[in-house]
Amino acid sequence: MSEKDFKRPSSNLRRAAAVVGVGHTDWVGDWKRVRAGEKPTDSYGYGALALREALTDVGLTRADIDGLIVGPTTAYERMSEVLGINPRWGDQADAVLSVAQAVTAIEAGLAETIALVYGNDQRSAEIQYGGPQAMGGDAFLSYVYHSPWGLTSQGALYALTFRAYCHERGFDPLDLGQVAVAQRAWSSMNPNAVMRKRITLDDYREAKYICEPLRLYDYCMINDGGVALIVTTAERAQKLRKPPVYIEALGRRDLNRGATSLEPRLTDFYLSAQQDCARQAYDMAGFGPRDMDLFQVYDSFSVHVPLALEGYGYCDVGDAGRFLREDGIGPGGKLPTNTSGGHLSETYMQGWAHQIECVRQLRGECGERQVPDCRHAHYTSDVAGKAVSIIYSR
Repeated sequence: MSEKDFKRPSSNLRRAAAVVGVGHTDWVGDWKRVRAGEKPTDSYGYGALALREALTDVGLTRADIDGLIVGPTTAYERMSEVLGINPRWGDQADAVLSVAQAVTAIEAGLAETIALVYGNDQRSAEIQYGGPQAMGGDAFLSYVYHSPWGLTSQGALYALTFRAYCHERGFDPLDLGQVAVAQRAWSSMNPNAVMRKRITLDDYREAKYICEPLRLYDYCMINDGGVALIVTTAERAQKLRKPPVYIEALGRRDLNRGATSLEPRLTDFYLSAQQDCARQAYDMAGFGPRDMDLFQVYDSFSVHVPLALEGYGYCDVGDAGRFLREDGIGPGGKLPTNTSGGHLSETYMQGWAHQIECVRQLRGECGERQVPDCRHAHYTSDVAGKAVSIIYSR
């Protein structure tokens, strides 16, 4: 599948904006400090530290920022005060939608240079993502609706999804270990990764079940940290310190019917949403999966990866197991995927750190794990009934 196979619709959003600065906190150091019983800072502090690094990366100051989007772990107004900036436009969004909103705001003339800031003290604050007090016991996430039946664990829900997926698509559960092994191979070459010790398929198979059929290595870590990106107009991006990384294309498709009962992920595995989202993004970019040099998948659980490989056209539906075994997603594989180590091994920044990895790979800044001649990077996020994609290009 090449560029000629995709029509390129008229879109003012294509390459209208670029990421020009990235920064993050000391994930490894803070992991050690928190494990030692310290609390380095709170969510706002982590966001502020990350923004300082991103501004240094691009060579701008807080005075240059006229837009702000913060992650859902912090309040937009309070973060503005903590950062000491007074944006004329702002919002709150998750990792992938923050990029999409920044592009549309820039194209609409609402802001010129937007900071995207995320901070989370989830480990030191002992945030629960399962149990009777999951996320405070409210309806922040759809799985909390299942609390009367005791099913509030995201791991349990993805175990159900994976069990159904294996039955429907003929996927061998042991092939899921290819994801964990590949991502740990990538993280072993990443000095910013919390988990750097390589694992083998035997290590994976011998690991204890957390919620069968998911094992220890199928789960993301929970750690503190912050991430920041600076997005500006394509014109201004060409005048700044680092090579711009353009937002080439966007796609989104929601499955709201049955979303709070989790039906889309349990029966369809997001496939229809992924395929529609892929068509949007590939049509806007004018190229498709065979032209991608890097694939980044939101991976709170390893299950996301085979679903995304099939849903976004990197292999045929029902062929993900063979693809993982024979083509490969690790170093030396056909499709470099989650090359920082992802949520499983680098850091759990809820999709935000994946954006940094796209940018650094396209800049050629990743050292030992650098993907040769990386030109196009595709990020996907499939959670809570929606599928969203970003294609980045240098």
